[in-house]
Amino acid sequence: MNEVMKTILHRRSIRRFAERQIEEEALQQIIQAGLYAPSAGGRQGVLFAVCQDKAVNEHLGRIKRANSQPRMATATSYVSREQPSIADDPNLKNAFYDAPTVITLFAPKNFLFAAEDCAIAAENMMLAADSLGVGSCYIGQGWTAFADPYGQEILRQWNIRADYYAVMQLLLGYPKEGDSHPTPKPRHENRVLRF
Repeated sequence: MNEVMKTILHRRSIRRFAERQIEEEALQQIIQAGLYAPSAGGRQGVLFAVCQDKAVNEHLGRIKRANSQPRMATATSYVSREQPSIADDPNLKNAFYDAPTVITLFAPKNFLFAAEDCAIAAENMMLAADSLGVGSCYIGQGWTAFADPYGQEILRQWNIRADYYAVMQLLLGYPKEGDSHPTPKPRHENRVLRF
C-alpha cells in the first residue's frame, strides 16, 4: 500500500494534546499542504490565521464553547468514547481542547464555495499532520469563536478583512502522552453504489 493511503487509513481526530508546541518545520509543511489544496476556480481565497498564543487560544476556545449549543450525546448517539468532544462531555470548557496551535481558516463571505475550499485545505493539512506525527481535529462553525467583543478585537488585531468570515478551526498538537491512537470504527456496509 502506498504511503498516502497508509496516512489516510491511519489519521484520526485527536482531542487530547500534549502541552508542548509543534515543531516549526512540521508547522510549515502542514501550512504548505493547505496552501496547495484545490480551490474552486483556482481562486486560493482561504486565509490561514495561525495562533500559537496559549492565552488567546484558550480564550477563543472558551468563547466558542459558550456559543456552541451542540445536541448533547446520548448512550447511542455520540461523537467519540475514546476522545470525547464538547457534545459528549459538558465539563469540557474549551472547544479547542487546549491544542497548542489553532489555525482558523477564513474565506470570502459571498463566495459560493468558501466552506468547501476551507474543508479541502483542512483535509490536506490533517493528512500532512498525521504523516508528521502531529495530531489534528477539524472544528466547524468557526465564527462562533469570535462572537463577542474579545473575539472581534482579535479579528482586528489579526487584520482579518471584513468581507471574510471564520469557516472553521484546525487544531494541531502532539497527542497526549500515554494516549493510544484512536481505533478506527468499522466501515458501514452498503455505502458504495455502483451502476
